[in-house]
Order: sequence, then C-alpha cells, then structure tokens
Amino acid sequence: MSANLATDRQGVDVIKAETTMRMKRLMAAALMVAASVTGGWACTNFIVGKKASADGSVIVSYSADSYGMFGYLCHYPAAVHADGAMRDIYEWDTGKYLGQIKEAKQTYNVIGNINEFQVTIGETTFGGRPELVDTTGVMDYGSLIYVALQRSRSAKEAIKVMTALVKEYGYYSSGESFSVADPNEAWILEMIGKGPGVKGAVWVAVRIPDDCIAAHANQSRIHRFDMDDKENCLYSPDVISFAREKGYFNGMNEEFSFADAYCPLDFSGLRACEARVWSFYNMFSKSTGQAYLSYIQCESSEPFPLYVKPDRKVSVRDIQHAMRDHYEGTPLDITQDMGAGCFQMPYRLSPLTFKVDGQEYFNERPISTQQSGFVFVSQMRASLPDVVGGVLWFGLDDANMTVFTPVYCQTDRVPYPYMQGNGDCVTFSWDSGFWIYNWVADMIRPRYSLMIDDMRTVQNSLEDTFADAQKGMESTALELCQEDPAKAREFLTEYTSMTAQTAVESWKRLGEFLIVRYNDGVVKRLAGDGQLLRPATGNTAPLDRPGYPQDFLKRLVKETGDRYKVKAVK
Repeated sequence: MSANLATDRQGVDVIKAETTMRMKRLMAAALMVAASVTGGWACTNFIVGKKASADGSVIVSYSADSYGMFGYLCHYPAAVHADGAMRDIYEWDTGKYLGQIKEAKQTYNVIGNINEFQVTIGETTFGGRPELVDTTGVMDYGSLIYVALQRSRSAKEAIKVMTALVKEYGYYSSGESFSVADPNEAWILEMIGKGPGVKGAVWVAVRIPDDCIAAHANQSRIHRFDMDDKENCLYSPDVISFAREKGYFNGMNEEFSFADAYCPLDFSGLRACEARVWSFYNMFSKSTGQAYLSYIQCESSEPFPLYVKPDRKVSVRDIQHAMRDHYEGTPLDITQDMGAGCFQMPYRLSPLTFKVDGQEYFNERPISTQQSGFVFVSQMRASLPDVVGGVLWFGLDDANMTVFTPVYCQTDRVPYPYMQGNGDCVTFSWDSGFWIYNWVADMIRPRYSLMIDDMRTVQNSLEDTFADAQKGMESTALELCQEDPAKAREFLTEYTSMTAQTAVESWKRLGEFLIVRYNDGVVKRLAGDGQLLRPATGNTAPLDRPGYPQDFLKRLVKETGDRYKVKAVK
C-alpha cells in the first residue's frame, strides 16, 4: 500500500465523526427514555472467572459457527404455564420435530443465550464416538440450552435441569461441551449419549476456579477429574462404569479420562480444535502457550490443562478481541503464506482438508471464521442487580467483521435488525443485521490488507463508544431500578435497540463507502474534508492504483519465470 493510502483515512474518519454524532443523539434519546419511564456446529467458547476478570465479572464467549446458518437474536419471554402443559421440542440445527416434554410452571425471560438472572450457556460440539448417538432421544443440545435458560436461576441449577432432561427424555445429539455460568461461577459440562434406544447420557461437569480462564473448541477438554470434590465436580453415576461396559476404559478409577474414553483425540481434534484453545491460552498465559506449542504441533502427547491462571486481569474488550484471532504473530499464523492470497487474507475455504497427489493436507481453523451465524461475549456481574448486571455483547456474522453491541439480560424486545424474519438463510434483506455484516465482510476479504483498516476504524469507534457509555447508562438504570425495576428494564431495552440500530446503520454507510472507494480494484482519493474527491470536470474520479504487494509479485515471477517478462520487440 502506498504511503498516502496507508495514512489517508479521512473517509472513514467522516463515518467515525457521523457515528459519534449519532451516538450523542442516541445518548440524548436514551436519557429521554429514562425521563419517560421515570414518568450453532463448530464453535468456540472462552471462560473467565470473576477473580481473573478486570471488573469482577464472570465472562463467557461463544461463536455459533455453521455454514449456511442465518444468524439472529432469539427471545423467549417469561411466562406462567397451565398445569399439565406440554412443550414441543424441535432440533435447533434443522427444525426437525423431536417430541414433547412437560412444561415448567414458570419460565424466565431469555434473550440470546442469557436469561434474566444472568445465567449464560454456550456450547461446542465434539462429536465423540458415533455409536453413542441416540436418534430416538427428544432433547438435542440446542433445546437443552434454551429450555435450561428458561428454567434456571444459577449455573448449578442449569446443569441439574439439563442432565435431568436427558435422563427423562433421552439425548438426541452427539457429544457436547457446554459453558454454563452465572455471576458467581462458571462450569464446563460435557455429555454424550449411550447409543440407539438407550435413554440418558453420561456426563461430567467441572467448575472453573475463580482466578482462572478456560476454553473449549469442538474437542472434549475434561480428562481426569476429582470425584471426591462435590462442590466443584459433578458427574453421572455411571460415567466410568459405562465406559468399562463399552470397552472404552479398563484402568483404575483415578486414571479415568472422560475425553480419552468418549472422544479419542485425532489430528482434526488436535489441530482444528485444541489449537484454538492453545491460541487463547497463549494470549493470556505466555508460559502455557510456550509449554504446549509442541502438543498442537503433534510433537507431544500431554494435553494442556482444563484451566490456567492468566498473566493479567482479562477484560470484556480483551475477550472481544480474542474472538477475532487468526493465530496472528504465532507459528500458526495463516496470513503470510500463499493461501492468504496477495492481500494476506486470514480465512480459508472449506473443506479443512484436501488431497494433492494422494497426500492429505489441511487448512488451519482459527478462532474467527467466516461461517459464524452470531457471536457473543457475556458479562455477568454479581455486584449489580440482575437487570443491570448481565450484558450479552452480541454481534451477527464473524466476530472479526461485526460490532459487539450491548444486549441487557432482561431485554424483552429483540432489536429490529437482529430479528428473525428480516430475511433468512436464502433471502437477502437490507433490514437484517446479519446480511449487512456479511455484505461488508464479503467485500473486504478478497482485498483484506488493503481494506481492513477502514473497517477496523469504524468498528473500534462504535465499540469504544459503547464501552465508554456503559458506566453512564448503567448509573441511570440503577437510579431507575431503585424507583422501579420495570423502569430500568424498559430503559435498557430501549438502549439495547438503539445501539444495535446505530451499529447496523453505520455498517451500511461503511459498505457504501467501501464499494465506491475500492470499485474495480483501484482506490479513489479523498479530499481534505474526508469526502471522496470529485473531478474538477468530467465524470472520472481521481484515484490511485495500488496494484499487488511486492512480495506477491516476486513470488509470481519466481513461479512463472520469463512468461511475463517485458521483452524487446524484434
């Protein structure tokens, strides 16, 4: 990129300035609201304990990664149900009808993956032994999440609900790891079925120490566990005996590893899954990253621990940035080889493995990936009343290419751009945040290094503004809460909607800017006021031709020899 293109960012500065003005109007509107109320899949989860976080919150992140999945923000309003009421269960992934369960008398408000008591649940599928899938079960993993959120006031209660449901109705899905958390504690729950026609599941849940961080990413992470620690370890009574019965384990009880028995590690589980956990640990515990690099490179058989202590306190913003990781700056960095193309694109097309001349190869699978339907970072704070304390920082599409906006846990209306029904998996809609974020991302990826800074400027401006506004908004909400919690709920519901709308409208403006400035592979110049420079006469805009990076041109010449060499004409 030429020097003037690298530094000339006035165009995005204009968008940034407009965003700032829009946010000022948003804040004013939010205060007016205060006055009026006074009158999926292959996924990644990160966990931060409350003593490991910068603000004393428990933090859980989740990306719902699934090709072809349409992302939106789900909502289940609180309700009271009649005696004997039944609930239909549909598989979350496919919508297939699975059966009925007894409805609870009282169900709680759920917005996204957080409920009104700040309980949050995320998941990653590890699959495990295929012979243990029971297609006659009623409770799939997605239904377990949302039913448990509607019935639980704490993480432990959610684990109890989930395990009781699969025991009574059967477990439909393959092996799953769940992050189950509340403002005081976080757990990893892993479960897998017992095979066709066998009701129930085997499972184990381990509490993450308050001063530690943990992660799971499509590979079972619980190995040995302390069966005598009833406060921090829960498990099904037959978790070991069932493994013995099936021939998965024959050692002493204290040697039992849930992961080894029910999800034996293969290359894909190591390099496409465990590597993402390694990258997270490497960000916040350098000694762990250094010690276990050889493990993910298939040079050591010792898996890294379930949880580790971070080198420093970890913030919500840290986790938002971590969810955007592509192994940059590590030995697994995918931005520097020819797979990244000439503009250092940190994405790879599926499938993850491919063959050349009979030899199998693979693509790295980073934390941030293009096939995400939605992503969140949940912030749960015991120091605040639930209506204020729980925030689901939510984004549609890929974490790297979206904006995290605050969704408060007692929000009882879905922001318009996040609604189901604004477009779908095969219908584009300008009203859908999912499609707006995808539209912009698909413009940026092919010329990533050329365009990413324009996007990042707008993204950081929005997210920094929301983060800076949090204290003031919550202070107002707390005052309202003292008068009437319902007023605080209405205030934060309106604020949730306004921030979502602001972000998506700003992203539309960004998309319009990008498609004009980078049209046809050139870069239009900017005037001093940050607007695209118009010609003095005629209809051809002044522009620059950045061409291809020098490293790419050298590689091209090396590969093609004299084919493109300029020669003298005889």
